[in-house]
Amino acid sequence: MSDYMHPEVLVETDWVQQHLNDTQMRLVESNEDALLYETGHIPGAAKIDWFTVLQHPTRRDFLSRSDFEKLCSTLGIANDTVVVFYGDKSNWFAVYAFWLFLYFGHENLRVMNGGRAKWVAEGRPLTNETTSHEPTQYRALTPNNTIRAFRDDVFRHLERKLPLVDVRSPKEFSGELLHMPGYPQEGAQRGGHIPGAVNIPWAQTVREDGTFKSADELHDLYRAQGIYPEKDIIAYCRIGERSSHSWFVLQFLLGYPSVKNYDGSWTEWGNLVGAPVEKGPGA
Repeated sequence: MSDYMHPEVLVETDWVQQHLNDTQMRLVESNEDALLYETGHIPGAAKIDWFTVLQHPTRRDFLSRSDFEKLCSTLGIANDTVVVFYGDKSNWFAVYAFWLFLYFGHENLRVMNGGRAKWVAEGRPLTNETTSHEPTQYRALTPNNTIRAFRDDVFRHLERKLPLVDVRSPKEFSGELLHMPGYPQEGAQRGGHIPGAVNIPWAQTVREDGTFKSADELHDLYRAQGIYPEKDIIAYCRIGERSSHSWFVLQFLLGYPSVKNYDGSWTEWGNLVGAPVEKGPGA
């Protein structure tokens, strides 16, 4: 992993197993499948459900800063705790949780390369027991909007003709599908993509075992579509989970200095009155 710009953010499965009893580390499992944790998880790992825990209960937004502090305190996470995330779908929601923790100012963050599937495939230990920790007095920082894009940021991006990376599938990008297959509840009234966006599906950044491709492979992937580190970049998908994965690749693995995740993504843009849309495949 030494060829990544920030290799320290990735840890391997053997490292995690060696540090299972490290009191300065907390493991967090965050999955798309809300019931997967209960079938067995890494010993000591806590569950953070992206929908019921990380989202605000009444508005389309994250949990509040105070609720984030309560969450971390309950899980025994202090401001200096090393938090290691992993999950299903090649770490979709694990990286989404990583992004949200960074948004609230937590800096000691890691992702387990390959996620839950790699851990299971290697025959490493799983348990059904939950672990409790002494609560902490966690204090979050003011939200860091340098890593989050809102719709007005996207409009300004369009005016300045800055790069947009659509990480959805080609059929979603072209407008042939209004939602990801199997997710009709997260569709939009219009199909297509934000004008000028390039389509670089998130899945192209990982190998079959869910681990990230090499830095050279990733650089080639983005440069082939004209995505270079010299410009501000916004990534988006349908609700922000797949684009947080690509945001992680660009900002931490490749070291691009200015990357934002538009978590409103297509569920907002595709329903937004007056927002321009393009249809058809990419160039």
